[in-house]
Amino acid sequence: MKRLFSIVPLMAAMVLLTACGSPISKNEELPASSEETSISIQETQGGEKEEPESQPMYKYEVSELPAVRDGKQIYGLVYVPQAAGEKMPTVIYSHPYGATLEFGEDYAEALAERGYVVYCFDFCGGSYSSKSDGSNLEMSLFTEQSDLEAVISMLKEQPYVDGNELFLLGASQGGAVSAITAAADKDSVRGLILLYPAFVINDNAKYMFQSVDDIPETYQQLGMEVGKVYFEGLIDYDIYQESAGYDKDVLIMHGDADSLVPISFSEKAAETYPSARLEVIPGAGHGFHGDALRQSIALILDYLEEHTG
Repeated sequence: MKRLFSIVPLMAAMVLLTACGSPISKNEELPASSEETSISIQETQGGEKEEPESQPMYKYEVSELPAVRDGKQIYGLVYVPQAAGEKMPTVIYSHPYGATLEFGEDYAEALAERGYVVYCFDFCGGSYSSKSDGSNLEMSLFTEQSDLEAVISMLKEQPYVDGNELFLLGASQGGAVSAITAAADKDSVRGLILLYPAFVINDNAKYMFQSVDDIPETYQQLGMEVGKVYFEGLIDYDIYQESAGYDKDVLIMHGDADSLVPISFSEKAAETYPSARLEVIPGAGHGFHGDALRQSIALILDYLEEHTG
């Protein structure tokens, strides 16, 4: 008998509980500062905390920047560091099912302060609160892939973006979208970072529906109504096989207390990729907060530093 695992990105209630704080006002800048300590604090064997090395901090501006896919406007915010360089490495954050771009705010702030351009956007039909065009009844893993591809193309045209250093950062279903997009366009994607990615998504679809004919026209899936298109492309789909085409370094982070998307799915992904590292966040569930959030940000900054320049 198959085991049923809930698709975490579909947990609208989870999204509400784990959403980040209020968004930054457009064009708001951080207080000027020449140097600040990094986010992570390393502990010594004796239990005492070591002060981390200093890293430069940057002011940044936040402004609206839309993309377009098949005539639909994609709403997004771009965080642009000031005086960090003429062309800068850029990170694209993809949110979970049922969420919005605000879910990536903590990551965007932390990375922009360190000199990375960050773009957060709403998937078309990705939630009832999405500011992008499109209906949730038309949304699927693959329409979200098309959204992300449109965002990549748009950002390459921006004068402050280094098109050779584009990184994808995706959470939950946004992680699954980032994974298949990176594999489909690996020449454009310098690096891939996945937060508790929902590689469970097609296993759940196959458990719920034996064939495409069994899928109803609409389905109430944990807080949001989706259309048949959401499931029908997943019945005969192997997300691991499709994602494994990305042959550059992949960083995966997953909490060992995640009961909604078990860590075993990320363990399998790490084994499937040609080059991947799985970082286990002790005690973390689905969605990182507090120490787990700080740890994930520190790991992301380390990864970006290793893969830029």
